Amino acid sequence: MQVTLPGMPAVPQGTPAPLPGAEAALVGVAALVVVAIPFLWPLADHFNTMAHEGAHALAASMLGFTLEGVWLDLDAGGETSYWYFTTSSTAARRVVTGFVGYLGPSAFGLWAAKLIETGRVVTVLWLAILLLVLLLFLVRKSFGVVSVPAAIAAVAVVVHYAHAGLEVLASYGMTWLLLLSGVRVAVAHGADATDAFHLSSTTRVPRQIWALLWLAGTLLAVVIGGKWLVLRT
Repeated sequence: MQVTLPGMPAVPQGTPAPLPGAEAALVGVAALVVVAIPFLWPLADHFNTMAHEGAHALAASMLGFTLEGVWLDLDAGGETSYWYFTTSSTAARRVVTGFVGYLGPSAFGLWAAKLIETGRVVTVLWLAILLLVLLLFLVRKSFGVVSVPAAIAAVAVVVHYAHAGLEVLASYGMTWLLLLSGVRVAVAHGADATDAFHLSSTTRVPRQIWALLWLAGTLLAVVIGGKWLVLRT
């Protein structure tokens, strides 16, 4: 049976409803506090790194590179390694793979926000588990063998044991953290990011240009994702 609310897509009966705009905005403020306050940031930083390296790995796989693995460090650093045969298109594919990392958290956040906007709130949590499990298969000997299973377990506990209200808050919180952490890391790393050095070496485009593109992309994601979360129609 389908339940259709005015102005909203049909959602299966029993599915947790998205939050009203004001409550969604409050969750966003709470996520902003986590991202902005130094002693709260480290956990969110690890989550951001998982999304960052996951985006590199996804792009590399889709573009035909062979993945060697993903390393996630205790200090929230990370690396995605892949190998390739040099062809006429290799440089372009390497640029795309290198560029998407800093946009990865924002892109995943946008995807989650769109799911929430269309009423698929809990789907965000299930997809998070799926993507984290896929990432776990790629993680090599590093802190990631601890952090990724811990993240999977945390989301799984919420899905399995929590009531619907907590599931909704977790989905919104995760989405806001992805969107906002993308901006923080883009600002913090800027032109000094390792990816910026690699991209500049490959393309001869100054590192500052890549940093500005990341900043613009992450800010745009917050604007669009925030609209979907707060101003749903």
